[in-house]
Amino acid sequence: MTEIPEHLRKRAEEARRKAEAAKGGGAPAADAGAGSGTEGADAGASSGGAPQSDAASRIPAHLLERSRAAKARAGGGADAGDESGGGGGTAVAAAPGAAAAAAPVAPPLATGPGGHTQRLLTVVKSGSIQDVKAVPQDKVHVWPHLLSVEFVAALACTAFVLVFSTFVNAPLLELANANQTPNPSKAPWYFLGLQELLTMFHPMVAGVTIPGLGLIGLILAPYTDRNPSHKPEDRKFAISIFTIFLMSWTVLVMIGSFFRGPGQNFVFPWNAGLFFDL
Repeated sequence: MTEIPEHLRKRAEEARRKAEAAKGGGAPAADAGAGSGTEGADAGASSGGAPQSDAASRIPAHLLERSRAAKARAGGGADAGDESGGGGGTAVAAAPGAAAAAAPVAPPLATGPGGHTQRLLTVVKSGSIQDVKAVPQDKVHVWPHLLSVEFVAALACTAFVLVFSTFVNAPLLELANANQTPNPSKAPWYFLGLQELLTMFHPMVAGVTIPGLGLIGLILAPYTDRNPSHKPEDRKFAISIFTIFLMSWTVLVMIGSFFRGPGQNFVFPWNAGLFFDL
C-alpha cells in the first residue's frame, strides 16, 4: 500500500492543530464536526491515507488520489475506514481553501513490475564508462616527427659552417710537390685508423677482412639485440658492442696521429715531437 511521506503527514497534523486552535470557541456542532474530522483524519493517517481536514489542501492532489486508489484496492478494513471517514472526505472537498489550492490531478506515474517507479536503464561494464587513456607507445611517424628535427639540425649545421668559414681561414698547405714526399706521409685523421691497420697486417686483412667483419657486426647488431627498451641499463649488449667498436677505432687513430714518426715508426711524442698536422 502506498504511504504518504512523513514530512507531508507532519505538515498536515500541524495545520490541523492550528485550525482546531482557531475554532476553539465555536459551537458544539462545530466541535463535533471538528472531532469527527479529527477522528477521520487520525484513522486515515493510521491506515496510510491522507488526513481529512481543511489543512489537507497542502498535500498534493495526486498524492491524495493515489492514497484513495490504494485503499480501494486493499478492500476489507480499508473500505470500512473509507465509509467511516466519508464525512471527512466531503468536508475536504467542500472546504473553500481546498478548492482554491487543489491542482489538476497529475497522470499516474508509470510503474514497473510490483509497483516500483525506479527503472534500471542498463547494466554496463565499468571499463566502458571510465576515461581510459591510450597506452603510451615508443613509436612515432617519420614525418613530421623525425624529418622536421633533421631538417632543422641540417639548417643549423649549415649556418654554423657558413659563419665559421667567413671568419676563420682553412689551414691549407702549399701546393703538392711531386719531387718531395713528406715523411711521414699520413692520411687525414678519419683514415688514420685504417692506415694504422695497414702497418700491422697484410693489406688484404687490414683493408678488407677486418673492416668487413666490423661492418657485418654492426649490421647484425639490431637483429641480435631486439630489446625494444630505450633505457641504457636495458641495452647492455648493444652498448657494449658500440663501445668496443668506438674505443678500438679511437685507439688506432690516436696511435697513428701521435705515435708514428718518420717511416711510420713507433715513437713517443714527448721524445721525438709531433708528426701530425691538423
